[in-house]
Amino acid sequence: MDPSFNDIFTSPDNDIFKVVFFPDRIYHARYLNATRSRRYRYNVQEVRGKFDTIVLKGEVYMDGLFLSNFVRIEYRAGRLVEVARERGRFVRGELLAWIRLRVDDDPPAEATVKMQYDRWVDAFQVELWQTLEAPAGRRHDFQVLDMMGREGQITHVPALDLALANVKNIRQVELAFSENDRDLPFGYPIAPAERAWDNNFVSSHQEPRSQTPSDAGNTVDDQNYLINFQRGWFVPKARDVAPVRYLNGMMDGENPDRGDDNVIEMRWLLQREFGGSVVFFHEVTIPPGTVEGTHQHIGSEELYYITEGTGVAYMREGDDPSTDRYPTVTRDIYGIGPRACKELPVQPGSIIFTKSGGMHGIRNQGQQPLRFVAFLYHTA
Repeated sequence: MDPSFNDIFTSPDNDIFKVVFFPDRIYHARYLNATRSRRYRYNVQEVRGKFDTIVLKGEVYMDGLFLSNFVRIEYRAGRLVEVARERGRFVRGELLAWIRLRVDDDPPAEATVKMQYDRWVDAFQVELWQTLEAPAGRRHDFQVLDMMGREGQITHVPALDLALANVKNIRQVELAFSENDRDLPFGYPIAPAERAWDNNFVSSHQEPRSQTPSDAGNTVDDQNYLINFQRGWFVPKARDVAPVRYLNGMMDGENPDRGDDNVIEMRWLLQREFGGSVVFFHEVTIPPGTVEGTHQHIGSEELYYITEGTGVAYMREGDDPSTDRYPTVTRDIYGIGPRACKELPVQPGSIIFTKSGGMHGIRNQGQQPLRFVAFLYHTA
């Protein structure tokens, strides 16, 4: 075997990465399929994760010779288990993954493949190889050959060939997961329309397609998980990003703060680019005299950091005991009704941090725009 290939696994840098910067790390050989035989080695070039999903891409070597490019998908199915239970079923040893690979500006390649549960990684997984053919004059090891096939843990999908041939330039992987096409262990079929899906639920992102406040066209339905292999983003001037405008955001019809001129703006700076559980990072502008409605977070947390202007923020009474000294007011909570809240003065440098179950909103009582940046992320 080429000694330089072994350097991938023995250099001090890689030893640090695999411990500290999970999951973007060099993977131990024992965790990938073909290394059940010592004749196979992987060069994992990049790894990305999002929620229950990890995607790896790189190369497979056999007997020291380059064999194939590959993409590996691991999925722990936490969300899919929940929606399958709602239909009275369990997620067992198999499920289906819809996959779309994007390479540079080429047309995307997509396919649906079967994933198998693997105790080694405690997840469902599949490896997509560019080819399953052994090098000329060689044969696959029986331990690995037994894993290969159309529905195997190592599979080849012709529709993905062009994308896998350029695996280093795969820049995005879109994924959605569904129940298996047959119930196990009984074997009866589950029709496509009946299958439970984890397609990131009602996931969407915002784009400034219209300057009409609250135009539905600004909301883009995604219905999948996006794994992004771009390594960095530079936004020279965030204020040049066109905002999306919202009329009476987070307010019910009976809220007394509603008005035809109660319009706030949000510059959606980063959304689907994030891995992990972060949903977005954006800048919000509250013009003088306008209000973002008070609302509750369930299953998510949000951080406001005030950068310009002055005003008041609203936090439900008791959410932060240190706010007891501030005035108590009644606020209409979006979708809930009136609740006692604390009215908190905010200025540049103020922070409002709301955990799952907490409530917050904000009003500009000054003469200049009130601006803050916000992170929102899922709690689990």
